[in-house]
Amino acid sequence: MISMIGKEIIESEPIHGAEVKKVLEDYSQDNELTYEQNIALNHISRFKRYSLEDSQEIFEKLQSEFDLRSKVAAHIVDLAPKDLADLRLIFAKEPVKIENETMEKILEFLEQYSLEE
Repeated sequence: MISMIGKEIIESEPIHGAEVKKVLEDYSQDNELTYEQNIALNHISRFKRYSLEDSQEIFEKLQSEFDLRSKVAAHIVDLAPKDLADLRLIFAKEPVKIENETMEKILEFLEQYSLEE
């Protein structure tokens, strides 16, 4: 558990950027964003992303069909790798080595979805 200047993190779980963007946009409708929240929203808005629905579907299928940890699945959704070299970088620090065949299947799976501006 991490403590930060009078605040305590109770729970932490990786989520993909499209979900972060939605949460920040929803929150900003009723509240003023802090400096850090504004920076995060601006950063997330600059990059091509899958739609929220596609992101959630990809995230869930990467975990269930390819048995990936949620942190890795979130990285894949956020970075949208286009080739094996990009995908290898995501898996570089994973304790379990992923076969090239599995990585190729993941890339084929990702090709079913299109990125939006």
